[in-house]
Amino acid sequence: MDSTTPGTRQIAGRYELGALIGRGGMSDVHIATDARLGRRVAVKLLKSSLASDPVFRTRFRQEAQAAARMAHPTIVRVFDAGEEVRREADGRETVIPFIVMEHVEGRLLRDMVLDGPLPAAEASQIIEQVLTALEYSHRAGVVHRDVKPGNIMVTATGQVKVMDFGIARAISDSSATVAQTSTILGTAQYFSPEQARGETVDARTDLYSTGVVLFELLTGRPPFRGDSPVAVAYQHVSEVAPTPSSLNPSVSPAFDAVVMHALAKDRFQRFQTAAEFRADLSAAAAGQVPPRRTDADNDPTMSLFGVNPQATAGTEAAMRQLTIDDDDRRTRTQSRPPVAWIWSGIVVVAVLIAAVLFWAFTLDRDGGIVGTVAVEVPDVVGLAFEDGEAILIDENLRVSAIQEPGTAEDEGLILRTDPSPGISVSPGQEIRVFVSSGAPRVQMPDVRNIDIAAATAQIESRGLVVGTVTSENSGTIRANVVIRTDPDTGVQLREGDIVNLTISNGLVSVPDLRNLPIGDATAQARNLGLQVTVQADGGCQGGIVVGQSLPPGDQPQSSPITLVYCSGAAGGGSDG
Repeated sequence: MDSTTPGTRQIAGRYELGALIGRGGMSDVHIATDARLGRRVAVKLLKSSLASDPVFRTRFRQEAQAAARMAHPTIVRVFDAGEEVRREADGRETVIPFIVMEHVEGRLLRDMVLDGPLPAAEASQIIEQVLTALEYSHRAGVVHRDVKPGNIMVTATGQVKVMDFGIARAISDSSATVAQTSTILGTAQYFSPEQARGETVDARTDLYSTGVVLFELLTGRPPFRGDSPVAVAYQHVSEVAPTPSSLNPSVSPAFDAVVMHALAKDRFQRFQTAAEFRADLSAAAAGQVPPRRTDADNDPTMSLFGVNPQATAGTEAAMRQLTIDDDDRRTRTQSRPPVAWIWSGIVVVAVLIAAVLFWAFTLDRDGGIVGTVAVEVPDVVGLAFEDGEAILIDENLRVSAIQEPGTAEDEGLILRTDPSPGISVSPGQEIRVFVSSGAPRVQMPDVRNIDIAAATAQIESRGLVVGTVTSENSGTIRANVVIRTDPDTGVQLREGDIVNLTISNGLVSVPDLRNLPIGDATAQARNLGLQVTVQADGGCQGGIVVGQSLPPGDQPQSSPITLVYCSGAAGGGSDG
């Protein structure tokens, strides 16, 4: 079997490779078919040079397993991973690590940014979904380490999919060669300061990189650029990023505040959680400048004395406490107990009182403790709003309905929720439910008395569809001109609605005008647009029409017609 020709090569005895759909510094991506399950997948083949390091191979398997355990709508699923042994033409065996992923139809965010800055509202919606994915992964204990536009896919419906969880860690934790290191540094535009310094990373590293991506969406370029990856990494460590509005004046101060908070050099001054970042971003999208959080806000376990009592000797917070020089500690000069002891006693008493109150108020009638259990947001996408609302309320969640345009088919249905389905939240939390308001509304244009071709163009330019075209006789409207529409002019419609037209066929219905007074007959004929000629017949009397040149029935518009009427005088007689 030819192991190099796409379409004929098979990986792991089940994945039939198809066309190459992506290529990067560390991998190639092929579309593939899972022959065992009959589904379309994407197979990422990592560079064989990476597999030469046993540390990488061990880390790669561990990270792939961790990524496979994550199932969330905003994360590209990992179905399988392994190593394929390929025999080269010279007899050598090459080990190729591979990952089998969910195949997503969409566009890389990297390609979208090439078209220029995105509107702030669109950028906000994309980053909010990225943060939802990171919130889920961070709760699972997985730090992405390589958040960038090239790892973010946006589908045609606006759904965001984040990919490549764990791969960056597998590579960075191995003894990479110089060439591989250069590949890793290729994403230095999105590095956090701690990554650039080679320090330990955590969830806040992903939030910094997400801030860089948000900056790029709003301005069309990353905050730092240089001649080499090392130069860019140095700027992340030592230089303050410009505000997005300095590059794109349309960016609001609210978005400036969110971006600059995310790009703080000190991770303790940054957003501490993805949920915190998303909340401020949502406020900015609503036109509100988020309040600047203090250090105490960022670390809710901070005590009265500025020390995190939950920090352990292995955490950075603890290290900060343990590295205080002895010269920095105040020498006691008083004989009474120090103020800190007094305040410590007050804090202990307050904690005991709070614990007693909590115990008292959480007892149910049977003496058990009423627990606060996290609620998983149910999947109500695609349901009618009333049905979805009932399900969410049954789960002890509050519902906030938000209308947004959709299509005629999904009107009244739930398009998405925030937080997304599967996310664990506290009981009573508000869930934003985005409900389709249907296709956008348009007003039916006035196309009466214009040619059918021009009328059709006007109707279709509003997103409406021309339905049946019926013709009828008209004495006043020329052929192929619109007489009326259904629905009528000025009616509010939705895009995609059908408009039926009635046009003139160029004919007129000539009635039988005989036995009518000549005045009435002449008026009727002229109202039909006929060219009337009157001819008198002196052989009879009474002024009654006795003949017409056009027979009753359909006749061409503006046809000539001659009306013959009795014009003779009445016979003599006595008046009595």
